[in-house]
Amino acid sequence: MPKPDSSLSAVVVSGGKQYRVAPGDHILVDRLAAEPGSSLKLDRVLLFTNGDDIRVGAPSVDGLDVEVKVLDHRRGPRIETIRYKSKKRVRVHRGGRADLTALEIIAVGGVKGEAKKEAKAEAKTATKAKPRAKAPKKEVAAPVAELEVPEEKTAETKPAKRAPRKKES
Repeated sequence: MPKPDSSLSAVVVSGGKQYRVAPGDHILVDRLAAEPGSSLKLDRVLLFTNGDDIRVGAPSVDGLDVEVKVLDHRRGPRIETIRYKSKKRVRVHRGGRADLTALEIIAVGGVKGEAKKEAKAEAKTATKAKPRAKAPKKEVAAPVAELEVPEEKTAETKPAKRAPRKKES
């Protein structure tokens, strides 16, 4: 979901990839050498925006960092590549899973995201849906009486046999 442009956010680099983050966000980055529960600082901030204040780095903004908390280490989805050429004895099967680290953004440029959490709580209470009124129950027709079958015939009847197949010559 795109973030509003006027909110507090930053573009950071981790593992050669760029991420647009805001306080309270959860992101997956390439595996970092940190224990789950520890906190880190990502110092390569390319862009910082806080409302009308926009700072662009060349190559990075000096004096700014993003404080993150390591949630856990996990693996990405399984990715497979298969190459096959018929009649040429070419069959190549490669694949793997990426090692990832889940991060929670605590603060961007020293500004924590308390207001964002409060705004989310207010939005949840404001948009809480009212329960729908139940539809009136429809009247169900009386069950159709079952056909009466004499008991002596049901015990004697056997399932019909299939007609034998004709043999083709």
